[in-house]
Amino acid sequence: MDNSKQNQQKVVTMSDYKPHTGYVPLSLVEAYWDALRAGREMPKRAEIDPRGIESALEFAFILERVAPGVARMRIAGSHLNDIMGMEARGMPLTAFFEQHGRTRIASLLEEVFQTPATAEVRMQATGGLELSKLEARMVLLPLKSDLGDVSRILGCLVSQGDLGDASRRFEIRDVKLRPLGMEPIPHPALNQQPRTEGFADPQAAFTRPEPQTTASRKRRPPYLRLIKTDT
Repeated sequence: MDNSKQNQQKVVTMSDYKPHTGYVPLSLVEAYWDALRAGREMPKRAEIDPRGIESALEFAFILERVAPGVARMRIAGSHLNDIMGMEARGMPLTAFFEQHGRTRIASLLEEVFQTPATAEVRMQATGGLELSKLEARMVLLPLKSDLGDVSRILGCLVSQGDLGDASRRFEIRDVKLRPLGMEPIPHPALNQQPRTEGFADPQAAFTRPEPQTTASRKRRPPYLRLIKTDT
């Protein structure tokens, strides 16, 4: 299918998308993925056009699921090569993490594929004698293959700090998973909320009492009676 016109239009749209954040490429890639959905659950791998995320290509990657919990990089931007200190293409995503975090990332990948869902991961790499501390974020966005199964992921990873010359590995700080289709439930405006009766008893009509005349007040016995006795 020829998507050249559609993709060209998205290139313009995403180039103008500049959120106020230190992780602009993440937002750009996610916005492009969401635009490709066009009301569907997720886009297909074949619909991804590098021109649509041109300014974020060095941070972007595409994963392919090869086994439960294992997804290898089929495309990897230059920033990921710099993090690893070598060619990242062909490597599993778990290679970017410390040993104790790899099981968690493998489980997260399965949740993204099987649910399906999107994920945002906050990470950090501890510093050392010659290495500075790194802060990083990553987004994982599911894609359908040409066969229709969810076995691809469009991702983006951005780190902040001096990478240095050595290979870096990350620890997981926080993970946010969002199953597709779970949108916020809209609430009507406060001044538009319908009035509900519930189980309350019907309110009795208010009847204004008739004003008392002088004669009626005289006929009414007093509440207190003064009794005087002589002692």
